[in-house]
Amino acid sequence: MALESREIDDAIAAPQTYGDEARLHGLLSRLRAEDPVHWTEPEGFRPYWALTKYADILEIEKLNDQFHNEPRSVLMNKQAEHDLAAMWGGPDPRTGRVSPFRTLIDMDGADHRAYRGLTQAWFMPPNLKKLEARMAELARRYVDRMMEKGPECDFAREVAVYYPLHVIMSILGVPESDEPLMLKLTQELFGGQDPDMQRKEATEGNNTIMDFFMYFNRMTAERRAHPGEDLASVIANGNVSGCPLGDIETASYYIIVATAGHDTTSSTIAGGLQALIENPDQMRALKENPELLAGAVDEMLRWVTPVQHFMRTNVGGDYALRGRTIKPGEAVQLLYISGNRDDEAFPEPFRFRIDRGNNRHVAFGYGAHVCLGQHLAKMETRAFFSELLKRLDSIELTGTPRRVQSTFVSGLKTLPVRYVLRAA
Repeated sequence: MALESREIDDAIAAPQTYGDEARLHGLLSRLRAEDPVHWTEPEGFRPYWALTKYADILEIEKLNDQFHNEPRSVLMNKQAEHDLAAMWGGPDPRTGRVSPFRTLIDMDGADHRAYRGLTQAWFMPPNLKKLEARMAELARRYVDRMMEKGPECDFAREVAVYYPLHVIMSILGVPESDEPLMLKLTQELFGGQDPDMQRKEATEGNNTIMDFFMYFNRMTAERRAHPGEDLASVIANGNVSGCPLGDIETASYYIIVATAGHDTTSSTIAGGLQALIENPDQMRALKENPELLAGAVDEMLRWVTPVQHFMRTNVGGDYALRGRTIKPGEAVQLLYISGNRDDEAFPEPFRFRIDRGNNRHVAFGYGAHVCLGQHLAKMETRAFFSELLKRLDSIELTGTPRRVQSTFVSGLKTLPVRYVLRAA
């Protein structure tokens, strides 16, 4: 049966689909098999091509001159695009961008390279190495917290969200007292399609984006007046082409670090623990062979894929892909969560294997736009599981885990567990 129905298209763009893992992977598996370059016209959205094969995602990611992030870096419906554009006076007449953000994921070419270069050294392994002792200390703190809450807790809500949050806020320079606010705003931003996480009282002058901008505009002023050793000072006092960052670019830089810098890692940790619980042979193998942890972390990232997609727009000529023609101005959706379950790239893709070799997953994207914080995310996840597994005697689910309903960034919002932990 050809995949041409509105029902299929609406499901691809529906946040509820991404909250139901079985339904999501069933849909994506069918697309990979029958229509991997799928023209999609969901109700209420501008149309686009949905790409579900690993090889196609890599192919488009390499073509940075033809497929741009701007003006449509993530999937939004027409109403959300209208509301965002209205918030800052309408679409950019030069680019067509509707979002008030201008983060690294919204940039291309020389701009992207220059802005990424401001903080790139901070997130490279040589600089992160000095954080290893601190990371181990924080991992102990949060495993201790889990022990104190035991013998049962909601791991996703009570442990996984707080550990990466504290790590990235410490690097950025946000006071620990403001971490609950950052968590709330992040969950509203990434979980805005989920009834459990969206801001109920949002109005034109009272919304998540405005709160973020107000908070980080104050931080910019403080760091420019009194620079410190934190990442916020680097951003606030950074220069691109000899000029200070603009207000939108500065606040946007903070926001992408402060949100993506923890939410995706907490999803990996929670989803990784669920995978180990549901695959006790893999849990046992990892506890008996701690040297497999680095590979296990990559398998967790492939398995969870917290950033489920990015969009690209064809700014060049016609582009042929699997017999389809992507026209100038048309957008493509790179479904990383589908590419990471492609059996042509990963043998037995629906089997969680901590010893999976050559695990070149696309959980961090690929190419010029590969995630800036990938090394930090892996380091945090390794530190946490290194601490947890050496102290964990047993663990089991006590209920059904629930996922965030979001087409962009998703993961577990609940993971109820019962466990036995030893003191450090």
